[in-house]
Amino acid sequence: MLDFTEYTKIFISLFAILDPIGIIPIIILFTAQMTEAKRAYVGRLASLTVCAILLAALLVGQPLLAFFGISIHSFLVAGGILLLLMAIKMMLGNFYGNGVGKHDHSDGETVSANAIVPLSTPLLAGPGSISAVIVEAHKASGLQHYLIMGLEIVLLSITVWLTFLIAPWVAQRLGKIGINVFTRLMGLILAAISVEFIANGMRGLFPALG
Repeated sequence: MLDFTEYTKIFISLFAILDPIGIIPIIILFTAQMTEAKRAYVGRLASLTVCAILLAALLVGQPLLAFFGISIHSFLVAGGILLLLMAIKMMLGNFYGNGVGKHDHSDGETVSANAIVPLSTPLLAGPGSISAVIVEAHKASGLQHYLIMGLEIVLLSITVWLTFLIAPWVAQRLGKIGINVFTRLMGLILAAISVEFIANGMRGLFPALG
């Protein structure tokens, strides 16, 4: 089990990777024609999906690496490179340039599908956050460690749900400029985190570097 400071750093890094505030423009795009009740439903579904994906990564991520014969140090380097690419896109402002368009939200199945793809994954619970959860889970062992990690994932999922609820209000207050500035700031933090991932992985693969 790690100390409180380490778990705080883990929570902050996962929050930076998920960046629920940064996807507010996408949330507004997908929920613009929805009622308040339907927006709340989409938020609940998206947050539950994020929680399920990250908990699965927490519980079976390490055994999956062992099955494929991948060392945690190699995964650290690969995950760090992936996070660095995400951070660069965030800082350049083209992280969401994926051609997302308007959809008909009157169909319940369409609403559910949009809540999962692309909102839940890959925008939130994507390869970067999954990689980070697996890496952070490997830092300690024991039931308490996994319970605390699970609690942090639940709290992150709640922030996703709250983001859906406050998205219209935040968008009016921040505007496009404010959201762009916040996304770039989170990208800078994520870039620093990714460099730490790569450095730790390289030290594990090549002990002479330590």
